[in-house]
Amino acid sequence: MRLVGRASALRVLLAFTVLLSGCGAGSLTPRSGLASLSLTDATSNSAGLLKPIRDPSLIRVGSTYFLFVTDHPAWTGSLPILCSADAASWKQCGSVFPSVPSWITRKLPGVVNLWAPDISFFNGVFHVYYTASLAYTENTLVGLATNVTLDPADPRYRWVDRGSVLESHTGDDINVLDPNVLVDLEGRVWLSFGSYWGGIAQRELDPSTGLLRDPASAPLFRLAARPDVPEHPIEGSSQLFHNGFYFLFVSIDFCCRPVLSQNDYKMAVGRSSSPHGPFLALDGKPMLQGGSTVILGGDTTHWMGVGGGTVYNDPRSDTTEIVFHAQAVSGNGDASLWLKKVRWVDDWPVLD
Repeated sequence: MRLVGRASALRVLLAFTVLLSGCGAGSLTPRSGLASLSLTDATSNSAGLLKPIRDPSLIRVGSTYFLFVTDHPAWTGSLPILCSADAASWKQCGSVFPSVPSWITRKLPGVVNLWAPDISFFNGVFHVYYTASLAYTENTLVGLATNVTLDPADPRYRWVDRGSVLESHTGDDINVLDPNVLVDLEGRVWLSFGSYWGGIAQRELDPSTGLLRDPASAPLFRLAARPDVPEHPIEGSSQLFHNGFYFLFVSIDFCCRPVLSQNDYKMAVGRSSSPHGPFLALDGKPMLQGGSTVILGGDTTHWMGVGGGTVYNDPRSDTTEIVFHAQAVSGNGDASLWLKKVRWVDDWPVLD
């Protein structure tokens, strides 16, 4: 899921206890109405009504929204799928796997759930990339499952396990968490991934297989990092193209420390004219040097732990949406679903 750090409370997470939190949304210099926004200032189609939800990824096919989320015992199967006609009322309509595949538990003994699914559609096939990882380590893999349809009633409906796409191990400088797919203007397909150890990176995929293109020699592009912040907390990348710019959305700071008041998870963004960067914050600071523009954070009164977001262009409504999770301060620790529309001000995203 979109959570990993050297000091994250990820063991708690693996035990299925959700401890999301957050505090102030940080600071930036507003311009043309662009500023960080607390959840208490806004409404949403899906505003904390559905839980437990973590690391959601959204796609709309026909009249149905499909939501893919991290494993939790409240849902059936591994990589649960939820469906909705209005992005407000949801029900579980399946899962990618009936349980964690045995090849993953053989490769990573101790893994009990799968995290941070990313749903995408290219080359005529639906692709779900996901994470399996051991807590506090870089022993992590990105896996892939594909399907030609998302309609469970379609006789062609079948999730095909494509195995491992990318792996990291102790000592590697990138931990391959939180996969996200971008199809650029040329039709090339890119996978972004990464977390605390070395920040966010990107490699090219072969659209015909969904696997890495030329795994031995294809370049690795570095997109974002936080070298000057203790523990370098950054994760949950998601990319989007809009009006001449590629945008890199990330979750920064701490999501799940045992003491909730010590957390300050928030969502931030930078942009570039290239899918590989350099990505710059609104103030011009490169994201590789720790720059980012905070667009949404929580507070200590109502909602905390704002992050794990994925951006999505809805082709039917010609709108951009971001789906993410947050935790009610008064709740029991479960992360809830939020979905918000994105406005563009001077070609920067603003959440209403």
